[in-house]
Amino acid sequence: MPPTRRRDHVMDAAREPDPITIPGAPAPVPPSLEEPTEPHKPLPPKPDQGAPETRTPTGVPTDYPPETVGQQGAYLTTAQGARLTDTDHSLKAGPRGPVLLQDHHLREKITHFDHERIPERVVHARGAAAHGVFVANGAAESVTKAGFLKRGVTTPVFVRFSTVLGSRGSADTVRDTRGFATKFYTDEGVYDLVGNNIPVFFIQDAIKFPDIIHAGKPHPDREIPQAQSAHDTFWDFVSLHTEAQAHAMWNMSDRGIPRSYRMMQGFGVHTFRLVNDAGETVLVKFHWRPKLGTHSLTWEEAQLASGKDPDFHRRDLADAIEAGAFPQWDLALQVMPDTPEETFEGIDLLDPTKIVPEELAPLQVIGTMTLNANPTNFFAETEQVAFHPGHLVPGIDVTNDALLQGRLFSYIDTQITRLGGPNFAQLPINRPHAPINDMLRDGMHQTAVHAGVAPYKPNSLDGGCPFFAGADEGAFIDIPVTVSESVKERADSRSFDDHFSQVTLFYRSLTPIEQQHVAEAYAFELGKCYEQAVKERQLQALANIDADLCATVAAALGLPAPAPTVEVADVEPSPALRQVGEQWPAEGRVVGIVADESTEASALATVREGLHAAGIVPLVIAPHGGMLHGIPVQRSVQTAASIEVDAVVLLAPSTDPRALRMLGEVFRHGKAIAASPAAADTLEAVHIGDAPGVVTVEPAAAVDELLTLLSTHRVWERLEALRA
Repeated sequence: MPPTRRRDHVMDAAREPDPITIPGAPAPVPPSLEEPTEPHKPLPPKPDQGAPETRTPTGVPTDYPPETVGQQGAYLTTAQGARLTDTDHSLKAGPRGPVLLQDHHLREKITHFDHERIPERVVHARGAAAHGVFVANGAAESVTKAGFLKRGVTTPVFVRFSTVLGSRGSADTVRDTRGFATKFYTDEGVYDLVGNNIPVFFIQDAIKFPDIIHAGKPHPDREIPQAQSAHDTFWDFVSLHTEAQAHAMWNMSDRGIPRSYRMMQGFGVHTFRLVNDAGETVLVKFHWRPKLGTHSLTWEEAQLASGKDPDFHRRDLADAIEAGAFPQWDLALQVMPDTPEETFEGIDLLDPTKIVPEELAPLQVIGTMTLNANPTNFFAETEQVAFHPGHLVPGIDVTNDALLQGRLFSYIDTQITRLGGPNFAQLPINRPHAPINDMLRDGMHQTAVHAGVAPYKPNSLDGGCPFFAGADEGAFIDIPVTVSESVKERADSRSFDDHFSQVTLFYRSLTPIEQQHVAEAYAFELGKCYEQAVKERQLQALANIDADLCATVAAALGLPAPAPTVEVADVEPSPALRQVGEQWPAEGRVVGIVADESTEASALATVREGLHAAGIVPLVIAPHGGMLHGIPVQRSVQTAASIEVDAVVLLAPSTDPRALRMLGEVFRHGKAIAASPAAADTLEAVHIGDAPGVVTVEPAAAVDELLTLLSTHRVWERLEALRA
């Protein structure tokens, strides 16, 4: 019999199973010390894992459990189902003789291994993903006939987060834009909302996309730097293509180094057109708003994480879901009138380098997404999922945004190359949850067995099937849009020419400490450039954005600050663009509990259970691994890292330099620290006892103190004092 699925991941043989899930166990049951030899069926997935719904290649539910589509049976077999007695030794002519060509198992095993890798994505290669559900609240029913946005409709989703520039093996916490792509498995077909964590893009026309990516990727001679924009070719492009200044500014802000995918906004970037049941249209922008708020790492944290835990963001997402701290986002719309000019309050809605400030078009929440299951297999799901902005459903359509129009071509093309042919929609993670009758035939990796002889329209040999649907049958009908009379030319609208005013708007909307982070980011990035001309050219762009910012960066580079060449815009700040200044729930945060043998068992249990009850993931840190007072230790002082906790509870005094270093980093990064009276001397020893956000409190009251401090993400008062 297979081992029983365990309800938790660490338990003391003398105690009941631990009710607090400790994320990170690699298997659904603990392994035995010796190699198991009694045959049994494959183990089920872990409790936190989900998988694509089991459907046929043509969208029909099969009612098979997801685990039945993977390995089956108790015995090792070849790919053709023949059972094997050995997989450790090649077939040889004697123990010391040559390997025989007839060894079919060796050839099959090695050949398959040689072909296991597929081309990585040209961009967004590094990613993490999760399954979940989206529940609509009905607020969108007045502007769109999309069925999945009707009140109470629950739709399965699969979401992939990613960095843009780095390869699959790059670090998670580099300064970069993040992808935020959502696949909705609706009853009307798949809808993909393929966005980023930044609402603007570098370019206004897709024809420049190869150029900006070539500029951002590592230099072609040395293949360095990896997953970074701090180099000459990137800033050469950005400073010469000033339309890229808006996106560059967002990237230089704290948005470029998010604390977590769970605490990251998402944007559809482009303007889309919606149509309702009455045929009325509006123009909209999509926004994902995290329930936990939008938060970022400090630059030092990002660098520490890249070295200590390059998988920081993907681990954070998976651990949170496994611990039951399911991340949530509200999906919201900005709704604008659909006018012939396709502008709103003087903003060209077809320009993807521009935002519409929320003060002009407030967000209207239309539903909530919850991610509640990790992938069962990274390659089959996260790597093979294929998104496309042209995967639309009735009620949602595109606009003439030139960047979006190019994406409508590019995404299909790249999936064909990456996934080996045109049938990528038949992969389990990509299969629609709607009946498929598409008349597409054959091609590499075709898994549907099509009947009939007439895959064309009209036909009589297949009885006329498939038939056309009308609006009443839920057909996708392209929204009729008047195209103004014009001359064919390679040019942009004159309304695209303003490359600086919205950059000024973003920068001046930030709080002083956020502005300081922006200046430091520019100084770092440009300081890594070799060519003086590139630095001077970018300083000129900054002068056209904000004189103080330009002067600060110029001083850091040891260069004079140039005068602006255009009139710097006089803007009204948009407070909605700030990350600092609001309060947010503490659920899903990670708090380290530093304890040792001198800690009272009741104090450790009280704090740990109190944090768990508040929806916070407790991480016990001790001088050693194993158990402490019957409670599992997740990190020793040797393996603990300040980057993985949002706050610390110090229950024991310590002189261990590793613990003190971690405490110093937590303090320096503006994180909350609560210490029991027994550990107060440690705070004094490192001179942080009376600093903002550092409290000495009895263990029973520690959780309440931390909930208040965690609500602002960081102790900003302390960070400002440290920088003064």
